[in-house]
Amino acid sequence: MPVNFTSRELSEKYDRFAPWYDWVEGVPDLLGVRRLRRRLLRQASGKVLEVAVGTGKNLQYYPRGCRIIGIDLSREMLNVARERAAKLSMEVSPLLADAEALPFSNQIFDTVVSSLSTCTFSDPVAALGEMARVCKPAGRILLVEHGRSNREWLARWQDRHADQFAKPLGCHWNREPLELARKAGLKVVERQRCFFGIFHRIKAEPRSD
Repeated sequence: MPVNFTSRELSEKYDRFAPWYDWVEGVPDLLGVRRLRRRLLRQASGKVLEVAVGTGKNLQYYPRGCRIIGIDLSREMLNVARERAAKLSMEVSPLLADAEALPFSNQIFDTVVSSLSTCTFSDPVAALGEMARVCKPAGRILLVEHGRSNREWLARWQDRHADQFAKPLGCHWNREPLELARKAGLKVVERQRCFFGIFHRIKAEPRSD
C-alpha cells in the first residue's frame, strides 16, 4: 500500500530525526543541490516565507536585507534553524505551522521558498497552492526539489522502490515537481534539471488568471 503519513506523524518523525538531518542531506548537496540553492536563492528579496525551513540549510544563501519567516511542522527542526540563524547573525522568525494551511493572509510575501519538501507533503498540490495564495502577484516562488528522473530506466527503478523509500520519513522520491506546481496554479517561468533529471530548480509566479 502507498505510504501516507498525517501531519502529526511527520512532525514526530522529523522531531526525532532533526539531529541527523544535515548529515543525511549532505548527500544531495554533494550531487548538485548546493549549487541549485545558491543560484536560486540569490533571487529572493523583501519579505520572504520559507516553507518547510527544516534546519535552515538555505539561510546562508539569502541576500542580506531579506526579512525571513520560516515555517515547519517540526519543533526540533525549527530549534536547529534558530541556532543556525544566530550563528549567521540573521534575524529569522521561526513558526510552527502546516504548509497545507498557512496561517497568513493572501498576497503578503515578496518571495516564497521551499526546498526538498514537495516530496513529503501529504497533499503537495494543496501546499503549493498555499504558497501561491500568500505570494504577491508580482512576487516569485522559488523551489529546489527532487523527483522522478527523466531517464526512464532510472524512473522505473524509483517507482519500484518508492514505497520502501517513503517509509522512514515520508519522502516520495518519484513525484513530479513541475507537474505538481502547474496543478497548483503556478506559472513556471524558469526551470533546470540536473543529476539524471532528478533535481529541479524552479522559479514560478502565481497565475494572474
